Amino acid sequence: MAGRLRVTLERSATRRAPNQKATVRALGLKRLNASVIHDDTPSIRGMLYAVRHLVTVQEVDENETA
Repeated sequence: MAGRLRVTLERSATRRAPNQKATVRALGLKRLNASVIHDDTPSIRGMLYAVRHLVTVQEVDENETA
């Protein structure tokens, strides 16, 4: 786990559990189809696992930016 991940919000966080809404916001996702890039760390992986039904994740080149 040494790369970077592009996280895209595919499904809305409305009408979800409060902890899932908070996780989506903590990832930096504010609206549908928004994407952010994060380092691939265990803490980010845990957050992604908690909202895996709402987001898609892709590995990104080291040189690519948002």
